[in-house]
Amino acid sequence: MIELAKDGGLWTVTLNRPDKANSLTGEMLEQLAEIAESAGEARVLVLTGAGKVFSAGADLEAARAGLATSPLWERLSGAIAALPGLTIAALNGTAAGGALGMVLACDLRIAVPSAKVFYPVMKLGFLPQPSDPGRMAALIGPARTRLVLMGGQRLSAEEALAFGLVDRLVEPEALMDTARALAADTLAAEPSVAAAIKALCVGVRARG
Repeated sequence: MIELAKDGGLWTVTLNRPDKANSLTGEMLEQLAEIAESAGEARVLVLTGAGKVFSAGADLEAARAGLATSPLWERLSGAIAALPGLTIAALNGTAAGGALGMVLACDLRIAVPSAKVFYPVMKLGFLPQPSDPGRMAALIGPARTRLVLMGGQRLSAEEALAFGLVDRLVEPEALMDTARALAADTLAAEPSVAAAIKALCVGVRARG
């Protein structure tokens, strides 16, 4: 249900459970975290999904069993954020709930026009994972973060683009080609130079 393809320095991770809207079980989360933790050698990591939904978040049965508040979500997003290479979320459709954590942890986010973004944790009686509000606020500001987390708003792809939560809208048939095009310069660069530029960008964002 989690597929990893390696093409030189390009690693592509695909959530492949389309019949369940790519909802995540504990086993899938563990596997994703292990991949991210082992991806230090990857120059570019692309996250995407099979079908028409990126991920609906936690699998319903698993959520009822406690997965919604599992530290695995934070472990996964933290591992992605710590990678020295470029990370790209290629949203083939809607990203919801805890699945947004890995999306927010990526350096770049591209999405198909039909995608929606929402994070209904408060409505469900849960807190978001610790790093998610801060990462979202760094992208779209505190008020718009509250709009999503407390106002319960579902952002269309166009709204997410206007807010800065998504960097580019791409037609479905061009999604992965666009991700590879965005990866090209980093794949061709000296890894230490790419990592240093990424660190400088993070520093600027943090100071801003």
